[in-house]
Amino acid sequence: MAQRLGLMGCGLVAIYGHLPALAQTAGVELTAVYDPSRAQLAALRKLWPEVQVFDDVDAFLASGIDAVTITSPAPCHLENIRAAARAGKHILCEKPLGMTDAEIEEMMAVTQDAGVMLFTAFDYRFSPVAQKIRQLVAEKAIGEVRSLRLIYIWNLHGKYLTDADGNPVLNARREGRMLEGGPMVDCGVHQIDLARYWLQQEVVSWTGRGAWVEQHTAPDHMYLHMDHQGGAHTMVEISFTYCQTAAEPISLFSYDLIGTDGIIRFDRWSERFEMRTAAGTQQFPFAAEKNFVGMYQAFVEALATGHSDTLPTAYDGLMATRIARTATEQAIAAHTEK
Repeated sequence: MAQRLGLMGCGLVAIYGHLPALAQTAGVELTAVYDPSRAQLAALRKLWPEVQVFDDVDAFLASGIDAVTITSPAPCHLENIRAAARAGKHILCEKPLGMTDAEIEEMMAVTQDAGVMLFTAFDYRFSPVAQKIRQLVAEKAIGEVRSLRLIYIWNLHGKYLTDADGNPVLNARREGRMLEGGPMVDCGVHQIDLARYWLQQEVVSWTGRGAWVEQHTAPDHMYLHMDHQGGAHTMVEISFTYCQTAAEPISLFSYDLIGTDGIIRFDRWSERFEMRTAAGTQQFPFAAEKNFVGMYQAFVEALATGHSDTLPTAYDGLMATRIARTATEQAIAAHTEK
């Protein structure tokens, strides 16, 4: 019997990522959606007419669902998780898990008290590329990994969109994510999680620095340096202002892992995934960096068995968010002191 899933929040990440993935995942059925915006619900009904929609959270949670995915804006996550935990629903929550450490610690406490599972939706972990890198690192295929260079610089769909009359208007999605903490908090948490996941080493210290192309509180282009328990170092570069007003924008997304016996390299732009060692160069199948379907397959398994060895935990969400937010705060402080 398929698990009956409810979705909390039907914005863009739900439309382009979660809903199509659920349609492709065996063992789960999307049966209900909650959003306080009736306009959002009406738009979703046009795409998914068979799904029940609710603007009342209690009615949604009482609709017979077994678990929930939370895809609402980050400031809503704590309230959503409280409600789902009270109703006894297992939870998969989008990143960033919470706005502060205190929020995430409360999430962990209320779900533990309610006896429900709470996972963080780091779907990058489930890409075949990320899984292969995890295997290669564990097998020491490039020896001991000493350095990771993880880059994702893009424009978050541009500074401006075009309205119905053809006039440029600010991209509200992009502006909102800058207000929530900027690129390291919004997207960089994936890279932070991957570094911890691949190395299986905790981060013991970190430093953040930023650049301001635009006038936001948070830097729109940012650098993070992390030292791991085992001696490795990770550098993350992330941006929302790379080609933000260009007529023909490009983005850069790459992973470089440098070990004592070789390197692993993934580049989305050139569609290249390879390992170079003394034995030669080995090419691996290219795949996208995201895998919502793989994440949902793991969630279905967790709902069936009551546990998961693969899904990112709430603690993983806490650590990624803690590092991203404090590094962003360091960058802001250093900028303010100039």
